[in-house]
Amino acid sequence: MEYTGTLWEKYVSEEERKKKKKEKKLEDKRWAVVSIASIPLVMTLGNSMLIPVLPTMEKELDITPFQSSLIITVYSVVAIIFIPIAGYLSDRWGRKRVIIPSLLLAAIGGVISAFTAWQLQNAYWLILIGRTLQGIGAAGAFPIVLPLIGDMFHSEDKVSSSLGIIETANTLGKVLSPILGAVFASVIWFLPFFSIPVFCTISILMMVFLVKSPKIEEGPNLNEFLRKTKKIYKHNRRWLKSIFFIGGILMFILFGVLFYLSSVLESKYGIGNIKKGLFLAFPLGALCIASYIAGKAIKENKSLMKWVTFIGLVLLAISTVVLSFFESLWLLIGLFVIGGIGIGISLPCLDSLITSGIEEEFRGTISSIYSSMRFIGVAFGPPIIAILMKKSNILIFYLLGGLAVLCVLVCLFGIKPEKHAVR
Repeated sequence: MEYTGTLWEKYVSEEERKKKKKEKKLEDKRWAVVSIASIPLVMTLGNSMLIPVLPTMEKELDITPFQSSLIITVYSVVAIIFIPIAGYLSDRWGRKRVIIPSLLLAAIGGVISAFTAWQLQNAYWLILIGRTLQGIGAAGAFPIVLPLIGDMFHSEDKVSSSLGIIETANTLGKVLSPILGAVFASVIWFLPFFSIPVFCTISILMMVFLVKSPKIEEGPNLNEFLRKTKKIYKHNRRWLKSIFFIGGILMFILFGVLFYLSSVLESKYGIGNIKKGLFLAFPLGALCIASYIAGKAIKENKSLMKWVTFIGLVLLAISTVVLSFFESLWLLIGLFVIGGIGIGISLPCLDSLITSGIEEEFRGTISSIYSSMRFIGVAFGPPIIAILMKKSNILIFYLLGGLAVLCVLVCLFGIKPEKHAVR
C-alpha cells in the first residue's frame, strides 16, 4: 500500500507539473499576442493620428488639402512597394528578425518628421521623407503580424480569436487616433510626430522580451520560392483575388470616410480639436467592438467567415448609399457607425481565411500581398475623396456605395470556402 501510494503521489505530482507547464505556456502566449497586437496599434496611431490634424497642418505649413492628404498617402504608397519584400524575408529569416528592425526604422522616420516640423520653416518635403521611412518600417511590421499569429497556433480556433484581437488592436488605434491626435495637436501642432518614436520603442521592447517567434527553417532559393508561390496563387487565385479586392476597398472606404468626416466636421459644423476626435471615435469604436466579437465568434468555420463578411458588406453598402440622401450631423454619424460595424465584422473573417488557407512556408508572402492591397486602399482613399469634395459630396457617397455593392457581389460569388485548398 505504501508503494502504491508513492506511485500515486508521483503520478499526481507529474500531472500537476504538466498542468502548470501548460498554463505557463498559455500565459506566455497570451502576453505574446498582446505584444504582437501592439504593432498594428502603434502603426495605426502613427498614421491615423494625423488625420484630424491635417487641417491644422494646412495652415501651419501653408499647403493645400491635396498636399496634406499626401502626408497620409506617401506612408501607404511606400509600404505597398516594400510589403511583398518584407513578407518574403519573413518567410526566409523569421518574423521577429524583420519586425524589430522595421519598428526601429518607423521610429527614425517619426523623429525626422517631428524634428523638421519643429525646427524648420519649410518643413513639408522633409516631413514627407520622414513619412517615407515610416512607411518602409510599417511594411515590415504590421503585415508580418498576420503570418506570425498563424505560426504560433496550430488550432484554427485560436488563430481566428487571436486575429480578432489583432484587428481589434488595429481598430482601437483608429479609435484612439483622432482623440490623441487632437489632444497632442492642441498642445503643439507637430506633437503627434514626436509620439510615434515613443510608441515604436514600447512595441520593440515588448517584442524583444515577450514574444518567442516559432523557428522557421530556411526555405528554397528565390527562384524556387517564386515558382511555388506562383503555383499556390494560381491554384487559389479566385478566392485570394476576391479577398485582396475586398480588403483594399474596405480600407479605401474607411480612410476616405475618415478624411471626409475630419474635413466636414471642421468646415461645415465648426467642430475641431478634441471634440472632433470624439465624434470620429463613434464609428471607429463600433468598428473596434465588432472586430473583437467577430474574431471570437467565427472560430474555425470558414463558411461562417464568408457569410459574416457578406453581412458586413451589405451593412456597409446600405449605410453609404443612404448617406447621399441626408445632411443631418447625427444621422451622418449614425450611418457611419453602421458602416463601421460592417467593416469591423468583415476584417477578422478575411484575415482568418487568408491565414488558415495558406501553408506556413508561404504564409508571409501571400498575406503580405493582402496587406499591400489594404495599404493601397489607405493610400488612395484620402486624395480621391479630397478631389471629389471640390465637385460634389453626393459623388463621394455614390462612389463609396457602388464600391461596397461591388464587394458584396465579389464576396458572394468569389469566396467559396468549401473549395479552398492548398497544393
